[in-house]
Amino acid sequence: MTFVVTEQCIKCKYTDCVEVCPVDCFYEGPNFLVIKPDECIDCALCEPECPVNAIYSEDDLPEKFHDFLELNQTLAEKWPNINRRIDAPADADQWANVEGKLKYLKEEA
Repeated sequence: MTFVVTEQCIKCKYTDCVEVCPVDCFYEGPNFLVIKPDECIDCALCEPECPVNAIYSEDDLPEKFHDFLELNQTLAEKWPNINRRIDAPADADQWANVEGKLKYLKEEA
């Protein structure tokens, strides 16, 4: 099993979760983070650290976010690893409670 970063992270990209990951399985895109499923050890440390509740256990992944499991895998292959906390985008708080953010996902810089 793995943990999955979902839509709530888009345009927020808080990295509190990255800081607690013992195996450095997070990858960073222009405005979103993902977890590489085959590197995640299911420790669950990241989930409570996310201020926008964007991280779910694969077993608890809501139906509307099922596509994010594959999206995490695909984007983790393209994006660089991130293993330290960085500042969130300046407007992250404004995006924290916005729904339907998938259309804003940037795969390339």
